[in-house]
Amino acid sequence: GARVFAKATGTKSSRDIKEIDDATPIYQYVGERAKRKDRVFVWGFTSAGALGLPSFVLPKSSHQKRRRIQPTPYRLPMNEKISSVACGYGFTLLASKTKDITKLWGTGLNKDSQIGFHKSRGYEHVLEPSPVALPLDQPQQTRVSQVSCGRAHSLVLTDSEGVFSMGNNSYGQCGRKVIEGEIYSESQLIHRIQKFKNRVVQVVCGQDHSLFRTEKGEFYSCGWGADGQTGLGYYNLTSVPTKVGGDLAGVNIVQVASYGDSCLAVSDEGDLFGWGNNEYMHLASITELTQVNVPRHLPFKVGKIRQAACGGTIGAIINEEGNLFVWGYGILGKGPNLMETATPEMIPPTLFGLSDFNPDIRVSQIRCGLSQFAALTNRGELFVWGKNIRGCLGIGRFEDQYFPWRVTVAGQVVDVACGVDHMVTLAKSFI
Repeated sequence: GARVFAKATGTKSSRDIKEIDDATPIYQYVGERAKRKDRVFVWGFTSAGALGLPSFVLPKSSHQKRRRIQPTPYRLPMNEKISSVACGYGFTLLASKTKDITKLWGTGLNKDSQIGFHKSRGYEHVLEPSPVALPLDQPQQTRVSQVSCGRAHSLVLTDSEGVFSMGNNSYGQCGRKVIEGEIYSESQLIHRIQKFKNRVVQVVCGQDHSLFRTEKGEFYSCGWGADGQTGLGYYNLTSVPTKVGGDLAGVNIVQVASYGDSCLAVSDEGDLFGWGNNEYMHLASITELTQVNVPRHLPFKVGKIRQAACGGTIGAIINEEGNLFVWGYGILGKGPNLMETATPEMIPPTLFGLSDFNPDIRVSQIRCGLSQFAALTNRGELFVWGKNIRGCLGIGRFEDQYFPWRVTVAGQVVDVACGVDHMVTLAKSFI
């Protein structure tokens, strides 16, 4: 094989090499039908407890050292099949689509009861994934379909009982009346939001605001609006989820994204809309205003858009060809020279593994934390770049990463969530 290959490279094209390569026997040590296990991997800053690994924060013996940072993916020993994860500012929510009574777990910072009530464990930090009791009418029938986390509040979407919110409600971000002087620590209040005409199919937490998308393609918002991030045409806070209009009136929205104080939405026709904070060039292509309080169409020339992600100062979109574009301010993924751009720039697909040998590789999912990106390919490979705050990129070193870098995860990554200084992935693993 090697001799043939060497001879081939001297005279033949890469297509010939690919044919020879394809003809080479592949030794499969794992059974064709081996069942892949669902695994959760975590990395980044451990001290808040957001990774759910208590021995890193409080070592069991004097031989063990405290591990302030876990710089590479580490498997979280959870037996449950986790289907949705979200990372807030120092905390994590994990949910399973099970019909078991326990279907939601929280770990990490809990000063505002953003991961529920966990009295026995010292209320400020929960160091391992601990069950959150949702006030469900039918706990055995209802499933949790998605979770989202903000700075100090969380949203939980169920398949048949609507949306639940918990944590800090100082700005109405939990979709209930703001109560002056309310104490959030050790609160047992989990609020069911009952303000939607149609079924909610996606929930998104921004920093201190919340977005809700319905099956009819409309969406609602509530919470802090000082940067226009609620998109409701004013800058006040609102505690009642309110339908958003602007350029989105009558448009069928298929995805919304936010993490800081800026927001993006994608329509079924592949158009992109943005609103909120514009200090970092998110919306600089259409306006010089630093705050935009209604959704505006962003006329980017990148083809049909399929997915968007929005960080604190950065944005990213994937078009239907699976190409990834970035814009905003910060480390954008095209090297140290590109630190700001008002219009999206494409990251070369070769950086995600596209080559003559692998011509069908596409970026299939994109996520943003506050100042970092995470992209998944259709092969289940995870690439990260951006500010490496407290080791949050999982690449084993602490420098910032100016180009996409592949994270070594023991399995095919199926989903990823980014926090400020930690990340969590769901993977299908052989081990």
